Amino acid sequence: MQITIDDKSGFCFGVVNAIRISEEELGKDNIACLGDIVHNSREVDRLKEQGLRIINHDELPEWAGKKVLIRAHGEPPSTYQVAKQLNVEIVDATCPIVLKLQDRIKKSYYEMNELNGQVVIYGKEGHAEVIALMGQTKGTAILITGVKDIDKIDFSMPVRLYSQTTKDPAKYAEIGELILTRMRNVNGINADFKQFNTICGQMAGRAPNLQLFAKEHKVIVFVGGDKSSNAVALFSVCKTTNPSSYFVSDASGLQEEWFEGIDDVGISGATSTPTWLMEEVAEAIKNMTQD
Repeated sequence: MQITIDDKSGFCFGVVNAIRISEEELGKDNIACLGDIVHNSREVDRLKEQGLRIINHDELPEWAGKKVLIRAHGEPPSTYQVAKQLNVEIVDATCPIVLKLQDRIKKSYYEMNELNGQVVIYGKEGHAEVIALMGQTKGTAILITGVKDIDKIDFSMPVRLYSQTTKDPAKYAEIGELILTRMRNVNGINADFKQFNTICGQMAGRAPNLQLFAKEHKVIVFVGGDKSSNAVALFSVCKTTNPSSYFVSDASGLQEEWFEGIDDVGISGATSTPTWLMEEVAEAIKNMTQD
């Protein structure tokens, strides 16, 4: 059995950085993380075993005078204000790409206030990154989760369109084209519309690379967390490209019949999937398929 782990899969830079910072801090003192540090329960459990506490916003007062980590997804300005009031020491591990996006959205918020326009964000409702992005506009941005939501926009007014960093580039482009078309139907060619390329380059490259990887192997096992929207999106790429693709959270989800008569398996994962977990799945497949 030939088992290959996709060398372009696994943690993105932002997650690697957040986990590195958390482990460094755990070596010094107690620290809590505001929400799951990564959307992968196995990795969260590993860090919990090292002493990392996972807390929600309601538990912040219990950490007055102590350290709390902001994960790669970032937080809205209100979280920093509350932390300051409580004398909570923030250790900020927000992904630099997300930080830059937050700043751009905040500037567009003030610009649109002057022009009586709208900031529009394409993203997943309730996602931690999106909550932080919405917070840059004091919750006034228009959130669209897909084409079905674009009627929330007033097409007679200026629009500044942004995307959550982990969304699908093709779908984002389609949404932008539809909005621009609708605005030009109302305002003509002078429609005041700007769409910004805010999808992470590392994320944008995952789908085409994954398509190639899925074509190269007879069976694909995709390892991802149940809470990860990135995992769901990337697995969809696998399944569309190679129907013999299967999703597991860890080795316990493997089924022997997937590998009957198969001598080649590819293993890939989401931006929230640790390499050690993919290696664990590879070892389990090897043991499962040994004569």
